[in-house]
Amino acid sequence: MKKEELLNNIRLKKSFLCVGLDVDLDKIPKFLLDFEDPVFEFNKRIIDATKDYTIAYKPNIAFYECLGSKGWDALKKTVDYIPDNIFTIADAKRGDIGNTSKKYAETFFEYLNFDAVTVAPYMGVDSVTPFLEYEDKWVILLGLTSNKGALDFQFSTDLNGEKLYEKVIKKSMEWGEDDRLMYVVGATRGESIKSVRDISKKHFFLVPGIGAQGGSLSDVAEFGWNDQCGLIVNSSRGIIYAGNDQDFDVKAKEAAQAIQSEMSIIIDDKIKLGLF
Repeated sequence: MKKEELLNNIRLKKSFLCVGLDVDLDKIPKFLLDFEDPVFEFNKRIIDATKDYTIAYKPNIAFYECLGSKGWDALKKTVDYIPDNIFTIADAKRGDIGNTSKKYAETFFEYLNFDAVTVAPYMGVDSVTPFLEYEDKWVILLGLTSNKGALDFQFSTDLNGEKLYEKVIKKSMEWGEDDRLMYVVGATRGESIKSVRDISKKHFFLVPGIGAQGGSLSDVAEFGWNDQCGLIVNSSRGIIYAGNDQDFDVKAKEAAQAIQSEMSIIIDDKIKLGLF
């Protein structure tokens, strides 16, 4: 998907919401377990209920891999079912080099036909370039995460006082332009989102952490917004597990609509200020 197509969808829906399809068989409504493919049936109903309010879907690959071949089949059917105008993200966090990285790219961009894949940057440029060789496909590089362990390495400073995550952002911007490269930036540290935005003015951020993880949408918009929105904000559990009965999809719709309504107000305010 081209950047302009993504922007058009944000403007059309007045939304920068991404729904995370992290399907846990222990958490989905029990009646779905009677279906031949409960994972796909769950995803299908979630997609039908939320597609008018979201501009992206993000399956976390671990929830499918753990189910073996059935999980991969459910993932393929899910991606194929998502409307073509909605951005698809493989949350895979791959990070290897050479032919291995190339095969990962083939998996997610050719076989599964995702628009984007999350990639870990620790091994450097040769772990990322195989993904960037695909036209109109995106790399979403782990930039600054919001988990507790992020403090172990990402905020380490060198002799010049530069933090490791800042170095990662600056160096990786040499590898890809803002129409091919995004960054994962966690939502639970507003001031850190601003520090990444100060470095990367034009790139989109994939922002996990709102809702169940405690991140604030208003803070994300305040600190991460650029003149092209520049944000894809993910919510997983807060939407897909909003209900656990026969009407779980209705509850998911209501949860997605509520976030989209808040985003619509933010977008309108940015337009009035000439910031979008």
